[in-house]
Amino acid sequence: MGSFSLWHWLIVLLIVVLVFGTKKLRNIGGDVGGAVNEFKKAVNEGKGESKPEELSDKNK
Repeated sequence: MGSFSLWHWLIVLLIVVLVFGTKKLRNIGGDVGGAVNEFKKAVNEGKGESKPEELSDKNK
């Protein structure tokens, strides 16, 4: 009773597609994907900037 079967999830997906439409869902997916990519770039840039500081702290 606590877990949903595959059929429950398919019905939920069908309802979501009917409410929002495939074009809007595609746009939302693209926006989320772009945001994740930007977040990854920012994290990688932050790691690159923190490494020289860590080296200078170890030399003190």
